[in-house]
Amino acid sequence: MKKIILSCSVLLLSAITAIPGSVPAPQPQATPATEENSHDLFDWNATYTFDSDFDQQKLGHGSSLHSDFSYDHRFLVTGHWYLRMGLEYERFDFGGTDNGLPDHLQALYAHLAYEYIFKDHAGAGIELDPGVYFQSHVTLDAVDVPWKIFVTFPLKKDKIFGVIGLGGGLYQDPPVAPGGGIIWLFNDKLRLEGVFPKPALVYSPTDDLEFRILGQILYDDFRTDDVVTPEKRLQLHNAVLQYDEVRAGVQARYDGFHPFRFIAGAGYTVNRTFDFFRADQRVHGHGAPYVEFAIQARF
Repeated sequence: MKKIILSCSVLLLSAITAIPGSVPAPQPQATPATEENSHDLFDWNATYTFDSDFDQQKLGHGSSLHSDFSYDHRFLVTGHWYLRMGLEYERFDFGGTDNGLPDHLQALYAHLAYEYIFKDHAGAGIELDPGVYFQSHVTLDAVDVPWKIFVTFPLKKDKIFGVIGLGGGLYQDPPVAPGGGIIWLFNDKLRLEGVFPKPALVYSPTDDLEFRILGQILYDDFRTDDVVTPEKRLQLHNAVLQYDEVRAGVQARYDGFHPFRFIAGAGYTVNRTFDFFRADQRVHGHGAPYVEFAIQARF
């Protein structure tokens, strides 16, 4: 497994530097790169999934609230290459039956990334997110360093682009997972961002308005405290939990109040999973509707 992971990482790193035209080459421009790309990035998001039953009847039912705040600053290195550094706080809060599953999970971590930025979009990059991923108590074994690496390259000039990537973490299952897909620009207003884990069909009728039909797989890994449920096999201490939500929905974004962006969305969370994979125990929640609201700022 280590040899496979190393080989994949070397291959992807090589792709960033060796694939001709993998990212748009910096060209002399009348406007410096520092003026066409944002340097400060603020993001706040909240998504609420309504109540649904668990597969195991003894565990009753539950809902979830996912909230996320991050701030990053880009430092220009050369041309269109930037060093991005920042901080993020992420949290899940769970309602419903008091069944012994975690009632909340949280993470506080840094961002350290080196990226190729073109017109405010990352075409290639490497990112580390070192931090603590925990339930209520910060301990040494709650420290993780999730990472990802990706590159974009043209398949058809100015029309179709391919994206390949890898991501992983110490407590992720599997420890390394692939990602990627294609970006297809149908015209100036319609494009397909068919990139895992958040594919979307995007329609932009104006410069300030955007609509998306999207899917999303959201997953994070945490070190939990005591998990004591009515299920005899699901009684764990200091266990590693991979929590994920699979969503499908629609989203609207309005950019008319620069530098702010306002995002609202709704859809259906197909399932929610508490996966204690090292103990071979899993809890699945049935599907339920969700709503989301987000505010972003770019300047």
